[in-house]
Amino acid sequence: MNIEEFKQRVAMGEEFQFYYKNESYWISRNKEGFYLTRVQDSYSQSFKTSEELFREGRIEKKTFHEIWDEIEI
Repeated sequence: MNIEEFKQRVAMGEEFQFYYKNESYWISRNKEGFYLTRVQDSYSQSFKTSEELFREGRIEKKTFHEIWDEIEI
């Protein structure tokens, strides 16, 4: 899957667990918005839209676009 397909699937409400540098992360959604959560310590970032998640969400101060090739889904 490429990043554009991933973004579309998240926008449709699909939830994903993925790994970056052997750390587990979770993208989830509820009626209030979208969430990017680091599983280890439950650190969570919240966003109103999936577009905001991909634009503003950070993992180790990097965007999804910057780390996409290192993410394992």
